[in-house]
Amino acid sequence: MTCYEDLEYRGLIKDVSSPELIDKLNEGNMKFYWGTDPTADSLHIGHYSSLVTAKRLASYGHKPILLIGGATGLIGDPRPSGERDIISKETLDKYYEGIKTQVTNLFDGNIELVNNYDWMKNFSFLDFLRDIGKYINVNYMLNKDIINRRLDSGITYAEFSYTLIQGYDFLHLFKEKGVLLQAAGSDQWGNITTGIELIRKITGKEAYGFTMPLILDATGKKIGKSEGNALWIDKEKTSPFKIYQYFFNTDDKLVDHYLKVFTFLSKEEIERLNESTKNEPEKRLAQKALAFEVVKDLHGEEEAIKAKEASEAAFSGGISEDMPTIKVDNSEYNILDLLVLTNLAPSKSEARRNVEQGGVKVNNEKVEDVNYIVKINDTVIQRGKKNIVKVSL
Repeated sequence: MTCYEDLEYRGLIKDVSSPELIDKLNEGNMKFYWGTDPTADSLHIGHYSSLVTAKRLASYGHKPILLIGGATGLIGDPRPSGERDIISKETLDKYYEGIKTQVTNLFDGNIELVNNYDWMKNFSFLDFLRDIGKYINVNYMLNKDIINRRLDSGITYAEFSYTLIQGYDFLHLFKEKGVLLQAAGSDQWGNITTGIELIRKITGKEAYGFTMPLILDATGKKIGKSEGNALWIDKEKTSPFKIYQYFFNTDDKLVDHYLKVFTFLSKEEIERLNESTKNEPEKRLAQKALAFEVVKDLHGEEEAIKAKEASEAAFSGGISEDMPTIKVDNSEYNILDLLVLTNLAPSKSEARRNVEQGGVKVNNEKVEDVNYIVKINDTVIQRGKKNIVKVSL
C-alpha cells in the first residue's frame, strides 16, 4: 500500500487540508510536525496514538519533528469544559524534560525536538500583533469550533489567542525548517488551518495538514488525562503489566480498530487475527497480539514478554513477580479496606458495590461477602478485568 492508503486502511485520516497532500504523502521525504503542551511529566496512551502515526509516516520516509509547547503550555489551549489551570514556567521545564526523554526513546533518537518557547520568548506583544495578528480576521477565529463552543460560557483573551500562537508555530517551522505538514488529533483542526492560512498569506506558499480521529475507549470517552482514564507512558506511573492488561481486555468490537491504530502489524496479520476473533473469540489472540505489540513498542520486547507472562499467570490464578506489588503492614485485612488501601477502589462505598456485584476476586476466587477477611501471603486481588495487584507483607 501507499502511505495514504495505509493511513486510510487504519482509519487514521479524518480531515485533509488539500487533495494535493495525498501525492505529497505518497512521495515521501516531507518534513512534518506534531505538537503537545507539557501539561504533565509524562505522555499517555492518547498521545501515543498520534505518535504511532508519526512513526508510521517516518517509516514511509517522512522526517518527524516533535514540538513541545513550552510557550503554549504557559497559556493552555481552550477546552469545552473551561479554562485550564496555569502551570508555572519551572514546572513546565520539568515536564518538558520528561516528555523529551520519552519521545527520544520511542523514536530511537531519530527525531528532532523543538520548544516553541525558544522563538516566542523574545517576541514582544506589539510585534506579535503587528506581524501576525493583522493577518487573521476575528470572525475567522470566532468560527473555530472550540472557540465558538465557549462563547456562551465565556473565553479569556489568552485562550482566544492560543490558535494564533500555534498557527505561528507552523509558520516558523515552515520558514526555518522547511516543515510542510502538521498532523494532529481532530481537536486541533482549527489550529492547523490557522497555521496554513498564515503561511499562505505571509509567504504566498502552500502548507498542509491532516487530523486523526480521536481514539475512544469502550465507554465512548476520549483516552486522555482530562477524562481520568490515562495510561501513562512512564512505566513508573503505569506499569507495562497494566498497559498489557488494558489492551488484553479490549472489547471484541474495538480490537480491529486498535490493532490498526496502535500496531505496525500488516494488513494480512490483522485480518488473520480478526478471523480468529470471529471464529474462536475465547482464545483472544487479537487482544494478546495488540497488548504485546503496544508494550513492546513502548518499553521493549523484554518488558512485553514479562507483561504477557504475568498476565497469563494472573488469568490462571497464579502469581508472577512482574505483577504490580503493594506491600502492607498487617497479615489480615477486611476486603473493603484492602480494596481501598491498594487503590483498586476509590472509596469503601465503591468497594462494597464492587464486591456485591461480583466484580472482585482473591487468588482468582470470587468474593461476594463484604465482611470477608483476606489473609496476606503474596495474595492476588482483582477488581474487574483490568485491575490486578499482588499484595505482600
